[in-house]
Amino acid sequence: MAQAQVGGSSRADLPPVEAPPVEAIERETMRRVARRLVPLLMVSYFAAYLDRVNVSFAALTMNKSLGFSAEVFGIGSGIFFLGYFLFEVPSNLIMSKVGARKWIARILLTWGVISGATAFVTGTWSFLGIRFLLGLAEAGFYPGIILYLTWWFPSAYRSRIIGVFMTAIPISIVTGSLVSSQILRLGAWGGLQDWQWLFILEAIPAIILGVVVMFYLTDSPEQAHWLRPDQRAWLISRLASERSQKEAIHHYSFAETMRNSRVWLLTLVYFGQNMTGYGLVLFLPQIVSRFGVGVGMNGLISALPFAAAAVAMVLWGLHSDRSGERHLHAAAACFLNFAGLAACIFLHSPILMMIAIILAQMGQSSIAPPFWALPTAMLSGTAAAGGIALINAVGNLGGFLGPYMMGSIKDATGSFSIGLLSIAAGALVASVVLVTLGHDRRLEEVPDADREGYRVAE
Repeated sequence: MAQAQVGGSSRADLPPVEAPPVEAIERETMRRVARRLVPLLMVSYFAAYLDRVNVSFAALTMNKSLGFSAEVFGIGSGIFFLGYFLFEVPSNLIMSKVGARKWIARILLTWGVISGATAFVTGTWSFLGIRFLLGLAEAGFYPGIILYLTWWFPSAYRSRIIGVFMTAIPISIVTGSLVSSQILRLGAWGGLQDWQWLFILEAIPAIILGVVVMFYLTDSPEQAHWLRPDQRAWLISRLASERSQKEAIHHYSFAETMRNSRVWLLTLVYFGQNMTGYGLVLFLPQIVSRFGVGVGMNGLISALPFAAAAVAMVLWGLHSDRSGERHLHAAAACFLNFAGLAACIFLHSPILMMIAIILAQMGQSSIAPPFWALPTAMLSGTAAAGGIALINAVGNLGGFLGPYMMGSIKDATGSFSIGLLSIAAGALVASVVLVTLGHDRRLEEVPDADREGYRVAE
C-alpha cells in the first residue's frame, strides 16, 4: 500500500512526534501558574494586612487624641475578628458558587472603603463599630485565597506556595511600619490629624486592587487561556486525580466537616497561634516606644521581626514540602513562637528583648505554610470551602482575645512583658495539639505517579 505523502515525503519518513515528558509539562505549567497568580494575590493580601494592622501605628497618636485606654484600644483592635467570624463561612461558600474573581474583587473594594472611613471615628463606640464592619467586609478573603490556591496548585506545591503568598504579611508590616511612621511625622494638615491621613492613604491600594482583580484574575484552570492546551489538560487532570484520591479515602460532606474532630483540633491550633500573633503585632509599636525611641526609629525597629520572618516562612514551607511532613513543622514553629515571647519576662535589655521578639515572630510566621497543607490534604469541594473557612473564622477569634489580654494586662500591671507571657500560652497549646494530631497523611493522598513527578520537577 502506498504511503501517504506530506510535502513530498512519506509519513513513514517523518520523525515521530513525542509528547513532552510529564516532568517538563509539570515544571512549565506550575511556573506559569505561579507567575500569573501569586504576585497579584500577594499584593492583595499585602493591602489586606496593612489595613488590618495599621491601627497599631495609628494608636501612637490616635489613642491620645480620642482618649482611648490600652484596654479600649485592645478591644477595638480585636473586635475586627468578631465581624470576621460571623461572615467567614458564608463568604467562602458564596465564593465557591460565584467564583473567586468577582468575590475577591468585592471584598477588596468594600474593605478599602471601610478602612478609609476609620479616619472619621470620633470616640469609643464609632471606633468599635467601624472595626467590626471592617471585619465583616474582609471576611472570607484569606480562607478564600487558601481555597483558591487548592483550585490551582497540587498538594505537593501548597506549603511552599502558601509560604511565598504569606510573605505578604511580613512585607506589609515592614513596609507599613516604615510608611506609617513617616505619615505620622507629617502632623496635621488639610484639617485632618496625622492618624486620619494614615487610614485614608493606606486604604487606597485595596480599592485599586479590587478593580485589577476583576479584570485579571482567572477563576479556574478550565478558563486559563493563558496556559497552552497541553498544560491546561495536565493541570486539570492532576487536580482531578488528587481530588478522586482524597474522596476515595473519605468524601466529607459539609455537615461531616463541621463535626470532624480533626478539623476542630486544627481550629484550636489556629485560635492559639492567632491569639499570640495578633496580641504581639497590634501592640509592638507601643512596646518599642517604651524603649525610648522616636516615631521614625520605632517604624524601623518594629519592622525587624517581620523582615526576618519573611525569610523564615519561605524556607520552612519549602522544607516542609521537600520532606512531605506537616504537623511537626507547624508544631516546631509554634514552640519557637512561645519560647521567644515567654523569654521576654526575664529580659530587661531592649536589645535582648527585640532578639527574643524576632525569634518569636520567625516562629509565628512559619506556622501557616505547613499548617494549611493539613486541612487541604483531607478536604475537597464544598467541604474544603466550609472547613477552611471554619478553621479561619473560629481560629481568628484568637485575634480578638490576644489584643484584649494585652491591653487589659498592660492597664492592670503597667507591664507589656507579663502580657507577652500570657499570650504566649496560645502558641504553646497550639504546639501540643499539633504533636498529638498523629502522622501526616499527605503523601498517602497523592497518587504515586504524581508524587514521583513532583520530585523530578523540583
